[in-house]
Amino acid sequence: MQVLIALTYFRPHYSGLTIYADRLARALVRRGHMVTVLTSQYDRSLPLEEWRDGVRVIRLPVKMRVSKGVIMPGIISSAWRLVRQADVVNLHVPQLDAAPLAVISRMLHKPVVLTYHCDLQLPKGFIHSIANQVSHLANHVSARSANIIVTNTRDYAENSLFLRRYLDKVETILPPVEVTPVTQAELDAFCRKYEIIPSQPIIGMAARLATEKGVEYLVQALPSILQKYPDARVLFVGQYENVFGEQEYAQKLQPMIERLGQHWRFLGILANGDFTAFLKTSDVMVLPSLNSTESFGMVQVEAMTCGTPVVATDIPGVRVPVGMSGMGEIVPPADSEALSRAILQILSHPEGYRGDPQRILQLQQFSPDAMAEAYERLFHRL
Repeated sequence: MQVLIALTYFRPHYSGLTIYADRLARALVRRGHMVTVLTSQYDRSLPLEEWRDGVRVIRLPVKMRVSKGVIMPGIISSAWRLVRQADVVNLHVPQLDAAPLAVISRMLHKPVVLTYHCDLQLPKGFIHSIANQVSHLANHVSARSANIIVTNTRDYAENSLFLRRYLDKVETILPPVEVTPVTQAELDAFCRKYEIIPSQPIIGMAARLATEKGVEYLVQALPSILQKYPDARVLFVGQYENVFGEQEYAQKLQPMIERLGQHWRFLGILANGDFTAFLKTSDVMVLPSLNSTESFGMVQVEAMTCGTPVVATDIPGVRVPVGMSGMGEIVPPADSEALSRAILQILSHPEGYRGDPQRILQLQQFSPDAMAEAYERLFHRL
């Protein structure tokens, strides 16, 4: 089957959405399908076309940016050509170009599966406001044109102001989780590299440094944690510099984080083995996300499969993994005091968060191959 996947950013861009699409594309190739990814050349140093792990990646030049979105003049002509070649089109939104791609697909009588990752809520500001409105309109055009809308959980779909209107089209497929095995020697090397001592409480967070991630609430929670655990450290993994549309947010956080000194360290984007070592080394993983721009948080499941409990906020979709596994605490969003109490509870009583083995077995449903098989069933049905 010829599958066309379209999204604004693709690898090597690093975000939950790009990781999801990359794992789906590679898993579909392993199952014998021909997969083409249509995306943006967000960095001019990237090739306009290449093959990545059997996936054909076509990048279109970017004329200009609107907030976190991009304008690609070549999208219409490329879409006509690539949609004609496809058996099914899989659009990943938020994406400004999803609407014309969906309409072209229907005009060419090609089925459309829309993967809805989240409700877009950009920071305040005139340009962000325009981008929000345009994206919202594009989402509605795309959803009306789509045959099926895929989202991670029913919890998120039923609470999303957008998806509520399209529940008759919604199918849920759990997101893909891959954890690279590591040896004890690799774990030891990771600890030496980042100067982690065995008795030191490690609080992990993996995200982009972006407004919706609620990083400031972990920053505000840390002083209370240090009163009981004075050698505790936060290790922050993910892009923290030059995040699209988040420069103002980073500038606001910089002095707050600098005051924490050695208790906060940015590790940047880690290779697969080092990322697993980070998950295993952390005593607790924290997701202080604030709003519906976060719909799940795959790192929760990645942490749990490594035996690491999680503190997540009580927002739709994000609260699901802790409920499935019993490995963590749920706290209100934007509440640094509740966040510090939950982290302290886990650090003080780690034995209470090992989870029910039978419930943890459910985490196996999150493999990329299981997700690709579920998509394949939808494709064949259409």
